[in-house]
Amino acid sequence: MTALTDRFKQIRTFIFDVDGVFTDGSVNALASGEMYRTFNIRDGYAIEKAIQNGYRVAVVSAGNQDGVRKRLAFLGIKDVFMGGPTDQKVNAYLGYLNRDALNEAEVLYMGDDLPDYAILSRTALLSTCPADAADEIQAVCDYISPKPGGRGAIRDVIEQVLKAQGVWASWL
Repeated sequence: MTALTDRFKQIRTFIFDVDGVFTDGSVNALASGEMYRTFNIRDGYAIEKAIQNGYRVAVVSAGNQDGVRKRLAFLGIKDVFMGGPTDQKVNAYLGYLNRDALNEAEVLYMGDDLPDYAILSRTALLSTCPADAADEIQAVCDYISPKPGGRGAIRDVIEQVLKAQGVWASWL
């Protein structure tokens, strides 16, 4: 049993950034002005399974697009904190922990870029990032997924946690 596996066993709450985590960080701009993102279906499946198994799933993002909100709602994510300044993401994170009296040692956060640094550098939580995260982010993370953002990184961390807790694929 590794120390990382022990940390995975403690997790009850997943918190994710959107751009660069749920997506590959690309923004597709249409002539209409809409900026859409592409989400990975397997990441979505893992989110649904986590929620069905009683885990909390939340999103903290500076972005605030209706299409993204609709996708998150479709996945069943109720705790969505979007639209604040990038340098205030940590305040949304701490507000969520305080509002719901969450134990930070039971939280896994995944971010990919400098706006996530203030959260990911907190030592109590399990800090994670996709394989293609900024170097500064990788330097402070407890776990770096072998998958890039928008290409299975969310599925990877959820799977790691649910497998460590004996829950993954228990429905098969």
